[in-house]
Amino acid sequence: MKDPESETRRTFAGLQWFPIRDDLRLEARFVPWSSPRSIAVPNILGQVNDLPSPGYAEFTLAGRTLRLEPVIEEPGAEELFFIFRDQTAGKETYPAGRFLYAPMPKDGRVVLDFNKAYSPPCAFTAFATCPLPPPQNRLPIRIEAGEKNPHGHPQRPRSS
Repeated sequence: MKDPESETRRTFAGLQWFPIRDDLRLEARFVPWSSPRSIAVPNILGQVNDLPSPGYAEFTLAGRTLRLEPVIEEPGAEELFFIFRDQTAGKETYPAGRFLYAPMPKDGRVVLDFNKAYSPPCAFTAFATCPLPPPQNRLPIRIEAGEKNPHGHPQRPRSS
């Protein structure tokens, strides 16, 4: 049920974003798995779902070679879905992590535009069930791009 007079709705000041950074829109090498693979993706309720992953994106950022493993949300999907966490989490961005969609790879390359990274629904309401970044998608660097933490809204994952 939607309550147009709810405290959360009345005090919502809008979304905040990092300034656009061209250097955080990058082309990654996409490496497909040699055979079909699923990755275990936990959610904020402590449940784990195995989701199909077509491979991984490998890129260089902050002088480091990093990789992220996307999942396919549904058969026939036209985009890769990345659930990731970086060192801005819990500070400038939502503590549990962020989401990023990218077009399907072409010629072994995929564009990762971190300026389009956004907070999951559970950043805005305690009633949403959101996937959490799997361990391999927890980056040891800061990605100062995309959506910032929505202030005044839930700021903690229910489990990790």
